[in-house]
Order: sequence, then structure tokens, then C-alpha cells
Amino acid sequence: QVQLVESGGGLVQAGGSLTLSCAASGNIFEVNAMGWYRQAPGKRRELVALITSGGSTNYVDSVKGRFAVSRGNAKNTVYLQMNSLKPEDIAVYYCYGRLGTVRAGSVEMNDYWGQGTQVTVSS
Repeated sequence: QVQLVESGGGLVQAGGSLTLSCAASGNIFEVNAMGWYRQAPGKRRELVALITSGGSTNYVDSVKGRFAVSRGNAKNTVYLQMNSLKPEDIAVYYCYGRLGTVRAGSVEMNDYWGQGTQVTVSS
């Protein structure tokens, strides 16, 4: 089974930085895209950053210029470098992957999320 495990969350002072890491495991045939979602208390889950297999990236407006998503050299890894953190960034961050697995001789693409890691920013 495919599993995404993220780490790196914690408590940081406003203006500080954190780096989140995620590794996908399992019989993954293809990585279409990976990235990060987050869900703040009382709010809906939103896509924060995405990087495609070709290396193009997208960010939600609120983090542009502060966050950077990247793929690792190791297979099926993704990182989120978060700088100039604000209290508005407080949320549970979820690793995301659109991954292909082989089923009955065909590649099936599905969306996967990790269990989440808490990011807390103090004023």
C-alpha cells in the first residue's frame, strides 16, 4: 500500500523558519505531482504548494515569496521550506501526492495524503 509520512513540524517564533519533509513509500510506479495541503482550525483544507513531475510549482497566494516546495534527490520525496512564518500559517500540514500504481496491468492514478504534522507559530 502507498503511504506518505511527513515530518518537521513544530513550534517556531513568528518570522522564523521550518522545513517539512515527506516520503512516499509503496509500490509507486509514477509520480505525477507532490505537494502540501494545510488545514487551520475552523477552516477548510487548502492546497499550499504543488510541484509536478516536470518541476513546475504552484503556491497559494498567501505563501508566495515565503514558502518553497521542492523534490528531493531520493525518489518520492518532497520538501516545504517555510520562511517568515506568521501566525496565519498555523495549521496541520499534510503531504500530498498524485501517484500511479499498477492495477491489473494498467497504471491507476490516485490522490494520497499523509497523516499531517502540526505547525505552530508564536507571536
